[in-house]
Amino acid sequence: MDSNDIKSSSASTPFDDDEFDRLLDDFISKQLEDVEDTVEENKELKQTNKPSASAQTPQDELVSSLFEEERRLYDAYFNFKNGVLALVKQAGIEEPELSFTAKDIYPRFRPSRIKNLSNDISACWEKLILAQPVRLSSLPDNPSDEQILSFAEKTTDENLQLALISYVEVLIEVEGCEIAYNLRKAKAQKRKIEKQLYEEHIQRKERMQKLIEAIRQKNFPIDAERLVNNFFKTVRKDPEGAQKILETNPATFAPIEVEKIPPRFFGMIKPKPEDGIRVNKEIGQFLKNLKI
Repeated sequence: MDSNDIKSSSASTPFDDDEFDRLLDDFISKQLEDVEDTVEENKELKQTNKPSASAQTPQDELVSSLFEEERRLYDAYFNFKNGVLALVKQAGIEEPELSFTAKDIYPRFRPSRIKNLSNDISACWEKLILAQPVRLSSLPDNPSDEQILSFAEKTTDENLQLALISYVEVLIEVEGCEIAYNLRKAKAQKRKIEKQLYEEHIQRKERMQKLIEAIRQKNFPIDAERLVNNFFKTVRKDPEGAQKILETNPATFAPIEVEKIPPRFFGMIKPKPEDGIRVNKEIGQFLKNLKI
């Protein structure tokens, strides 16, 4: 569905706001998916040194550059089309108007790219029935692939046999291309997730180091690295709880090193446990106001 489809639908049907929002979300999601597919296809073209498609690219060059799955689909369609056109010519009826080309599935097959293929298959079948009404009348309604192949093996018309067998091959190759497409999508999604996880890991490490350095610069009597490492371990299980503890009782993550608290009154009053409580609050207040 494109933007014009959304406009026409919303104008002719009394959608409520929720339905319109759903349609808009679907449209945006589809556009983003197409962009991602294009990016991945361009990467694959670059890796395999295949040419990019343009309006000026010769059809033969695109056909010869198709990937394996797409080439099998194109060949099956080509054989189906040739078989139908030969039968149509024999019957003296008008040829179908066909529009599918290699460009429709270059560089890669996408479910959204087979509109022309579907239209051509339907148009060819209509002409096929007109060209061979007697023979094809013995085919059951909505025949299965096996029934079509069995019928094709028994027919004596080579062009009809080619058309029917190739038609089944087209269906098989479309399914194969869909499977390959989904596999590529899954791999691309996996790479995307791995990249996000790596970037998050790097950002987390950088934030941890900044936090450690900020604590050390204040010369607080606490093991900054231990404090930060234990804090981030707790964050994985309970982000809100970990942050609250960090701001109110950071000594939970690393004990206050009371012996490192500077003595008062020119060294005459040594630090006491009560000083540890005071410093614990000072560190918590500092971390509460710290922006990293």
